[in-house]
Amino acid sequence: MLTVAIPLLTVFAQTLTLYLFLILCLSFLGRREISQLTSVELVVLMILGSAVETSMVAGNTSLPAGLVSASTLLVCNRLVSLALRRWKWLQRLIIGGPVILVHDGQFLEKHLRNVGLTEADVLQSIRERGYDGLNEIRFAVLEVDGSVGVVPNDAVIHSHGRRVRPRPLPVRQT
Repeated sequence: MLTVAIPLLTVFAQTLTLYLFLILCLSFLGRREISQLTSVELVVLMILGSAVETSMVAGNTSLPAGLVSASTLLVCNRLVSLALRRWKWLQRLIIGGPVILVHDGQFLEKHLRNVGLTEADVLQSIRERGYDGLNEIRFAVLEVDGSVGVVPNDAVIHSHGRRVRPRPLPVRQT
């Protein structure tokens, strides 16, 4: 019994390690890569799946090894899903938040660089939503799902009635 359990524990540990590694790597790639896959990126993801499959099961192609690996992936995915809902800081770390790309018709170059988009990418998204150019746009926002939301200049913005102010930095005593 112990001789069967040890290889399956190895499969569990390697599957868990690879799952966490891939989640972290894909979260650092950014939303552009996940939401707007090119054919080359799709091929890379397919090869990635094939490459890690053998490592996950430690070369063990038996049915129990496959079941342990699949179960580990499903349970880990559920646990990560629950953790993301419970802890907002983890959600911000792995998934991120919306990023303003255009403000009052002007590109925010630093934000574009941070998310790996070009002005041409944003202009394409704006045209896909029926706007001719930046002169019609108040805001363009990269949403957490990778889509670009557009707020036109003529949109009515409703205030929530309270002003948000940044917290002052604590003063350090020396």
